[in-house]
Amino acid sequence: MNVPQAGPDTPAPAAQACPSPRLWNPNAAALWSLFFSPIFGAILHMKNWQAMGETVKAAEARQWVVGLSAAMGLLLLLTLFLPMSPAADLALQLAGLVLLLAWYYGTGKAQATRVLARYGRGYPRKSWVEPVLIGFAILAGLFVVTVGLGFLMDLIDTRQ
Repeated sequence: MNVPQAGPDTPAPAAQACPSPRLWNPNAAALWSLFFSPIFGAILHMKNWQAMGETVKAAEARQWVVGLSAAMGLLLLLTLFLPMSPAADLALQLAGLVLLLAWYYGTGKAQATRVLARYGRGYPRKSWVEPVLIGFAILAGLFVVTVGLGFLMDLIDTRQ
């Protein structure tokens, strides 16, 4: 008698028993966070936890969103008020990377592990079009605000 062999895309037996909601791929959310900031990934992970019915994990993810937003806002303000130098620029970039790594290893990776264990690799996926377009729109808005504040600060400096 032939027994089917499990391949790399075959979900674990526990994963086959659980119907899956539509989710964003948690690893892809983490990768997009390299470009959009860890806030992006934390929001999508929060939405995934909600879709999976994991209210405690969703609340935890919401705390990450708030904390990361405050930290990234502080970094943005520092770019406006600190005298820029190569060392300051490097420090701010490293701070952003540290926040991303803290989020990913603090909570992001756990979702990827949970989704794989519960649903396998064949769960239904949500489209990336809307979150990526929103991410680009927010980046564009932040750019406009940052450039506008920079010009305003230059005007104030030249009038003194």
